Amino acid sequence: MSMELICLGWSSVLGIVHVIVAGNARTKEFGAKWNMSARDDKKPPLSPFTERLFRAQSNFFETFPLFASAVLIVTVSQNFSLYSYWGALIYMVARVAYFPLYAFGIPVIRTLVWLLSMIGLLLVLIPPLF
Repeated sequence: MSMELICLGWSSVLGIVHVIVAGNARTKEFGAKWNMSARDDKKPPLSPFTERLFRAQSNFFETFPLFASAVLIVTVSQNFSLYSYWGALIYMVARVAYFPLYAFGIPVIRTLVWLLSMIGLLLVLIPPLF
């Protein structure tokens, strides 16, 4: 299997981790009874940490479909190269690093790591588009 598809697979696992960690943090604050309910009642705001977990999750799911489609374009077109290889690896590693940086509210570095993930995504697209 190509490095690009391996990174796509592990990035999918990262998406699952986002969902589980953020969901568990919210359940810890509101309780299991609330989690298993219809969730119609109003609840107080989440803690800043849990809010950041959900924003990190949202940010991941904004970029993940783009990454997935880029990897699939490279795979279907068989346009693998060092750009797509390193781009996929950079995207995945940057997204793994981004999660705790966002969760713990670390500014500047978090933004730079996000930018690095976008560079990785663009690198994946170079072979099939150019």
